[in-house]
Amino acid sequence: MKVKMSNFLNNTKPSIKKLIKNLSKDFKYVSVLGSDVCGKLYLVQRTGISIQDSFWSERGFVVKVYNGISYSEISFNEINENEIESIAENIRKKIKGQIESLKNKVDINAYDLINEEKIEKTFIGEVKVLPEQISDKEIIEKMISIKDKAFSLSDLLIDLRVRYQQVHVSKIFISNNKDLAQSYIWSEGSIFSIVRRENKTKYSYSPFSGLKASELLEEISEKVDETVDISIKLLDSKPVTPGEYECICSPDVSGIIAHEAFGHGVEMDMFVKNRAKAAEYMDKEIASPLVTMHDGASSAVDVSSYLFDDEGVLGTDTVVIDRGILKKGISDTLSALELNTTPTGNGKRQSFERKAYSRMTNTYFAAGSSKLEDMIASIEFGYLLDCPMSGMEDPKNWGIQCMVNYGLEIKNGKLTGNIVSPVVLTGYVPNLLKSISMVSDKVELCGSGACGKGYKEFVKVSSGGPYIKAKVRLG
Repeated sequence: MKVKMSNFLNNTKPSIKKLIKNLSKDFKYVSVLGSDVCGKLYLVQRTGISIQDSFWSERGFVVKVYNGISYSEISFNEINENEIESIAENIRKKIKGQIESLKNKVDINAYDLINEEKIEKTFIGEVKVLPEQISDKEIIEKMISIKDKAFSLSDLLIDLRVRYQQVHVSKIFISNNKDLAQSYIWSEGSIFSIVRRENKTKYSYSPFSGLKASELLEEISEKVDETVDISIKLLDSKPVTPGEYECICSPDVSGIIAHEAFGHGVEMDMFVKNRAKAAEYMDKEIASPLVTMHDGASSAVDVSSYLFDDEGVLGTDTVVIDRGILKKGISDTLSALELNTTPTGNGKRQSFERKAYSRMTNTYFAAGSSKLEDMIASIEFGYLLDCPMSGMEDPKNWGIQCMVNYGLEIKNGKLTGNIVSPVVLTGYVPNLLKSISMVSDKVELCGSGACGKGYKEFVKVSSGGPYIKAKVRLG
């Protein structure tokens, strides 16, 4: 069913266009991003139930103008057609104040004028169940049934946490040359199984996401048995012996490697600030010829798929690594202006009140031709790594560290049933990527979390890939 565009944004469009016309008398470039995002987060566990507004909820506008040197932005959350003149005058005063305040204190970077093509486009997403067609009570009842199903499987289970979030995103972007609109729903969820035997406690989780609504709960329900079973098996797990191993990384683990290894490293605002080593390696070999890596809002369909970014640039499919060669970074508009490149539609904001940065969207390794069973058969001794927990990168020096919940032991080409947990994967990014020797033929993505810029500025992303075989350092 078609998602509905925000009435709030539809009703304010005429006022926004009048504001742009007014400001264009004094500024050569004027644009307005309007956001209306609403959603709910649901949590069911043994000890209780909670429903709360989504972290991503927002409603407001940000106007961007070319001030003759650089670009100034002012955010606001109310607009009235009868007060356009006073709003415009207030914006002029604030921008003049910004420039006066800064020009004697810091060097202001000079930028060229943004050159926009004339574009008018709309994207309306589709889901199976619209939010207004299902009540909070019905959603909670479905989640309770998932929890109850899990508790019927084992007496070792001490808690089963079911998390579900759905978010309705509506945005408009208007300038003198662009009239863009989009409205879509994304959802994410997870089940988190916690088990205990005597004094040993272990857990496992399964994530879910997509441009979907409450139909995602059916996918969550189907994964309960497997998730609980893995958590119980982890009670017999042992620590991994530190060393270098031939390993197979699941699509989720491949995704966190793609995200941390070369996702952050090719955010081109880091090129401008001289904080990314990747800038020195463009058109050079940095991975195995089997490795091709994509990022882009149009490169896949998941939580970070959209028509246009928060600067009105249409989403793209950027080939970051092409058969082992580093080809391109991802950029916001200002970074592209500074570096004299074309923006890739990766200018994203945490909210209308925040600055746009170069950010990832859907980041993943492309499929290869190998079968998983053949990859397992090729390993004399190693592990199949699954269930990533967190990751950390160093774009300046290309170090990587990923926490993985468990590894399934492989011996003489077969899974032995032994499990190691937890596992820390570390290494030097080019060494890891150049060691990739097999890539499976199917890609899977998931976007159940968020990505920060340093310690803040969170945005939705997805990551993934195929199964990959590589030499990695475990501890």
